[in-house]
Amino acid sequence: MRILHLDTNHALLINQLHNLGHINDEDYNSSKAEIEAKIANYDGIVIRSRFTIDKSFIDAASNLKFIARVGAGLENIDCDYAASKNIHLISAPEGNRNAVGEHSLAMLLSLFNKLNKADKEVRAGKWLREENRGVELDGKTVGLIGYGNMGKAFARKLQGFEVDVLCYDIKENVGDKNAEQVPLEILFQEADVLSLHTPETLLTRNMINKEFINNFVKPFWFINTARGKSVITADLVSALKSGKILGAGLDVLEYEKSSFESLFTSEIPEAFQYLIQSENVILSPHVAGWTKESKEKLAQTIVDKIQTFTE
Repeated sequence: MRILHLDTNHALLINQLHNLGHINDEDYNSSKAEIEAKIANYDGIVIRSRFTIDKSFIDAASNLKFIARVGAGLENIDCDYAASKNIHLISAPEGNRNAVGEHSLAMLLSLFNKLNKADKEVRAGKWLREENRGVELDGKTVGLIGYGNMGKAFARKLQGFEVDVLCYDIKENVGDKNAEQVPLEILFQEADVLSLHTPETLLTRNMINKEFINNFVKPFWFINTARGKSVITADLVSALKSGKILGAGLDVLEYEKSSFESLFTSEIPEAFQYLIQSENVILSPHVAGWTKESKEKLAQTIVDKIQTFTE
């Protein structure tokens, strides 16, 4: 097959596909329109998040047999339309699930122990012990929304702690020894921590809003390593101000561009100004699944799935 690579990835991806007999072309700079003009020449595409693959692009790709995204989600692809054209879709959540699980745990422990705040103060010559008294994870109930690859990875990481782990998912019977699957009503009642592990869909967009937050019986800690557009930031900030949310670890933001490569270019929103000044908020630039190891694992997963598809 002739495959077009639209984003740079680990070198093993192209090397192994070449060894499997595929022709690999690379184009990391042309505009979407320029790619669209030549896409009919290709059997496959490998992309991360450079641009959206929509109906017009798919119509131009008259010979396309598969689209492989080197990442967990497929929200930058019109999946239904691609499927109607018999285009096989490939993603690689197995490749970065461990990284996401570790990052989620790191954010949670940092919040509980005020590590960012304490580090900043000590560097400024302040030695404030009582003000930085932490909270223990032991005995807490951690609620996960979304129990696929990422949710399961985080649940595994939590097994070294004396915690109860509950999960909610729209799919039935996905709970396991690491997390008890429960209805949302139980999660609302029991959770001390909420961690999101959902893809971006019509169901999850703006899911974390004022009404959703107020369903929780107890004040809770919030972790989001999934998708920024699942959260209405202004409602999150209101909950932080009121104490309904005790602290937040945010690897993703609703202000991200669809390519995930940058934030907004216009005036900084008021809600985001609050986040960057808040001592009980930890922010990272969509890197939960972005480790040296996951870069290789993601590429290997894509190679393996392309190989299976083309056999």
